[in-house]
Amino acid sequence: MKKINCYISLFLLSIASAFAQVDRSQYPAPGPAPQINIGEAESFTLDNGLKVFVVENHKLPRVAYSLVLDRDPLFEGDKAGLTSLVGNMMMGGTTSKSKDEIDESIDMIGGRISFSSSSANASSLTKYQDQLLSLFTDILLNPVFPQEELEKLKKQELSGIASSKDDPNAIMSNVSNAVLYGKDTPYGETETEATVKNIGLDDVKQYYSSYYKPNIAYLAIVGDINVKQAKELINKYLGAWKKGDVPQHAFTTKELPTKREIALVNRPTSVQSIVKLAYPVDLKPNDPNVIPAAIVNNILGGGSAGRLFQKLREEKGYTYGAYSSLSPSRYIGNFSASASVRTEVTDSAALALVGELEKLGQKTITQAELDDAKATLMGNFGRSLEQPSTIASFAINSELNKLPKDFYKNYLKNIDAVTLEQANTLAPSIISADKAYLIIVGNTDAFADKVTQLGEVKFYDIEGNPEVKVAVDDASITAQGIVDKYIAAIGGKEKLSAVKRIAIVNETELQGMKLGIESYNDEEKELAIQEVKMGDQLLSKVVTTKEKTIMTQQGQSQEAPAEMHNTMVKAIQIFPELHYAENKATLELDGISKVNGEDAYKVKVTPTDGGASVNYYSVSSGLKLKSESASSGEAEYKVYKEYEGIQLPVSSVVKNPGIPMPLELTTTTVVINGPERSE
Repeated sequence: MKKINCYISLFLLSIASAFAQVDRSQYPAPGPAPQINIGEAESFTLDNGLKVFVVENHKLPRVAYSLVLDRDPLFEGDKAGLTSLVGNMMMGGTTSKSKDEIDESIDMIGGRISFSSSSANASSLTKYQDQLLSLFTDILLNPVFPQEELEKLKKQELSGIASSKDDPNAIMSNVSNAVLYGKDTPYGETETEATVKNIGLDDVKQYYSSYYKPNIAYLAIVGDINVKQAKELINKYLGAWKKGDVPQHAFTTKELPTKREIALVNRPTSVQSIVKLAYPVDLKPNDPNVIPAAIVNNILGGGSAGRLFQKLREEKGYTYGAYSSLSPSRYIGNFSASASVRTEVTDSAALALVGELEKLGQKTITQAELDDAKATLMGNFGRSLEQPSTIASFAINSELNKLPKDFYKNYLKNIDAVTLEQANTLAPSIISADKAYLIIVGNTDAFADKVTQLGEVKFYDIEGNPEVKVAVDDASITAQGIVDKYIAAIGGKEKLSAVKRIAIVNETELQGMKLGIESYNDEEKELAIQEVKMGDQLLSKVVTTKEKTIMTQQGQSQEAPAEMHNTMVKAIQIFPELHYAENKATLELDGISKVNGEDAYKVKVTPTDGGASVNYYSVSSGLKLKSESASSGEAEYKVYKEYEGIQLPVSSVVKNPGIPMPLELTTTTVVINGPERSE
């Protein structure tokens, strides 16, 4: 035992001696990039042109099939939204099976099948792959496109569009795509209610017959299967798929701006802004600079170690995170850097973001930053190899993008080979703060005049169309005059002043539930009651008096915070425009804007106690078309109806910060000066 202990002591001493000779104040020198032996996908091509890649992986008894159609980007024009419907339409039934029968058959084998306009996927246990491919092929080759399915999908799409109108990220996507690429290109067009309503069954059928062809298709098979089995199965099920000519499309995108341009989208209800700097990039996936460019982007905004994150979050505290992305493409790539920031620091955050991009172009990349970025990209690549499907993706990507045959095999080596000089030289040609679009979605009234130092400012609507705000040159047209015209249009001051109590019942639908919203306002008693019901069941109740607001839900009551109460108290007033003068509200006419295609005077209303709002009044009729405020959200008034000589909105859309999606309200009952209610 003593002899063993002696050996152990000598062993420990030798380790200690070795550590003593190591300078631990320095990081160890990085070793050479590891050699990655990536398995190759085997491939074959059917007579109809379908190219198939097979990656064997026998660890689990499962097989997955992934189909990709290599078509040009498609400009959909007045039928934008068509491609988003095609996949689900194909799943709507075949000549031999209804949609329900298809779904049941997939469930019976524990499989998965999905289609989109340019891809399809299917997977199951190996023992069920014959049944899987039989179903997959039936959907692929024999879809019937039911009319009722199209109507259902269009309704869902329209609901999604309605929700996206109040989603700052969706708005940013619409506007940035429009200014980067142009509204008349596949990448810049916007799906709207009008374009979705234009889509007919013949459009879906025409798309399918034009683009679902095997000669532009690539099929990746991954899992418990060998090449021989794959050839037999694919020939059996997809050999009859007929090839054909596929339409080709060419398009041009907007040229880079010659200087920085600022695109602002006003969203008065926002309490924070999305700031994004973006521009198109001519960077193909097979460009020799793809890997060095990825490293440069990672240094700028690839994660929490990136310069943007460190500056805007860690140093300035403007945001929870700031990132950048660089996307190569066969058609047109893009660069973007973005962050969501508090409204009051929007201009400062935009200036800091621009500053970091400018700094990157001044040969400021350090060796430490370069080494960290390399390690990150190498780690990401290594983790991607854990998925067998990655090998199949590599094969298809190599084919589509004409990559060198050893691109992925040498990926780590090529990352490791990027030098500091190479990164610093490339940075200013890839990352630009000057010839770019700075896009901001938020409450622009708070910062529009402050961001002019960064470039020429242009305003856009939520669909990416230039906002045409016409100045009102006629001195006789004033904000107060517009409000007076509205009061006259809905019944006149005398009739409106005679309304002391009003009870209104609205109906709406939220996530499939039909709801009734009953509101009661009594100006004399300074009381407002709002109840939300599902049938006869009371879901919530809010009672507001001059002193407090009490909210009741599921039998539990609590007093609302002071800020919410102040908002609710103002809502007691039945016709707020009657009280602007006595409340000493400041009215400001801010030109003429479009509301759903109609010219409307934009009037800003600022009470003495704060809480500004914006109202839009029709130039022609005088009726209020829309109202916005940060506290209560947004409401659009679409249809008016007369009650006892007073015009009231009976069809409206309400977007409230506390509700996940817009509510379409239909008024069913209005009672003016009816029975009094108590709390």
